[in-house]
Order: sequence, then structure tokens, then C-alpha cells
Amino acid sequence: MMVFILVMSLHGLQSMITELLPEFSVGGLGVSIGPFWFVAMSVVLLFRSFWACLAIPVGGIVFGEILIGDFSALGAVEGLVVITTSWFFAMSLVTDPSDVKQIAAVGFLAKAMEETAAWFIDVGKFYVGVEELEAISWLPETVWATEGMGALIQIVVAGIVFGAVPTLFLYPRLRGKIEPLLGMRSAGGRDGPMFTRSSLKRLVAWVGLLPVAFAVETLSETSGGLITFTPEFVETYGQTFLFVPIAAAALIAFGLVAYRQRKVEGGV
Repeated sequence: MMVFILVMSLHGLQSMITELLPEFSVGGLGVSIGPFWFVAMSVVLLFRSFWACLAIPVGGIVFGEILIGDFSALGAVEGLVVITTSWFFAMSLVTDPSDVKQIAAVGFLAKAMEETAAWFIDVGKFYVGVEELEAISWLPETVWATEGMGALIQIVVAGIVFGAVPTLFLYPRLRGKIEPLLGMRSAGGRDGPMFTRSSLKRLVAWVGLLPVAFAVETLSETSGGLITFTPEFVETYGQTFLFVPIAAAALIAFGLVAYRQRKVEGGV
């Protein structure tokens, strides 16, 4: 539970901070600078648990949707499924947690899997007619290229520039320092190949759950979000309202660490 709350709040914090940053254009495609994925890569791969993986999309939902007043229950399912399963598979490949290059590569793979899955889902929504995507009218197959280019740019920007590369520097500085604050030991390595039977099961789960994520996302586009919360605080109060979820996430993250540190130092 401590790990879940920490990852959720840290990811929510950096996601909201990057929301304040402007987008830029690459070849006519809008690209957001964030999230700064090296935060999730470094912290999640310290603990390597299912709950740490689940905390990434939950952090985005709580701080990036609910607290800013733009939440759709069905619309949140895609992220929950795709992000969680992508990270859960990728972390199974770690054999040597002290090998920073392996950690960075695994984090990049998780982000690449996430963007690839989102690419397929977005194209699928075009083919079933629930969303209009950019494509040449007489050649709808170009949607694969336009959406694929957007996914590729995000993989490079979020997966490498703001993901794997900073992780090379941040992860070794956190390992062995964050875990004791939560009263935990550093996750150990294992012998054998990176890809194991457990990895195969997780990869099969990733593939098998993609149609589920697609079906629910399509349903959300056609029949609403089932449960929605849309007071749209940012539209009402402006960008300064983003400091509310930023403050909430920071308070939870640093408050949790301070609380656990006192417990550990007190021998509890």
C-alpha cells in the first residue's frame, strides 16, 4: 500500500507539473513535453510489483482527471489496462537491478508498448466509425501512418528523451535510499534469461487485454462514460487551478515519506 500511494502521488505530481508546460509541433504533429516518464521508470522499477504498475495510471486518473473535474469511468479503463500490463510485463525482464542500462531499457520498452497499444486502439476506433482521425479521404489506410508517426514521436520524446536517458542518472541515486524510508529492502535480481515463462504469461495477458481496452474505449465514445465527473475546474478557474492537484500530490508523496521515515527511525 505504501508503494502504491508513493508511485501514484509522484506520477500524479510530475504529470500535473508538465501540464503547465506548452506543447510543441514536430512535422505538424503536436507533441507534449511530459509526462517526465523517468520518475515512473525509476520509482516503479525500484519496487517491481503489480501495485506499483497499477499506481501509474491511477495517479493520472486521480490527479489528472478527478481533481481537475474531467473524469469518465469508461474512458479511464484504457489507461488502466494498457499502462499496467505494459509495465507489468516489462519489469519481469529485469535480472540485474544494479545494471542501470538494463533498467533504462526496460523502462523504455514499457513506454513503447504503451504507445503501440494506444496506436492500435486509436486506429481501431477509426475503422469502427466512432472517431474521425486524420487521413487522406480516398486512402483511409493512411491513418496507420499518421497515428503511427504520432506514437513514434511520443516513444522517442517520452520514452527516450524524458524517460530512459534521465533514468540512467536518477535510478542509481534512488536505489537503496527510497526503499529503507518505506521500511523495505531493495528488490533483488535473479539468475537466468531475461525472458521467462512468467514473462510470456504477462505478454499474453497484454495482448489478450488489448481487445478489452479497445471495446471499453469504443463504448465510452458511443455511450458516455458510465460514471462521469465533469465540473471542468480548469475551464472555470483557469490554468492556476492545476496547482491544486500539484499541491495535493506533493503533500501525499512527501508526507508519506516523512511519516514512514519517522516510523522506521522509531523502530516501528
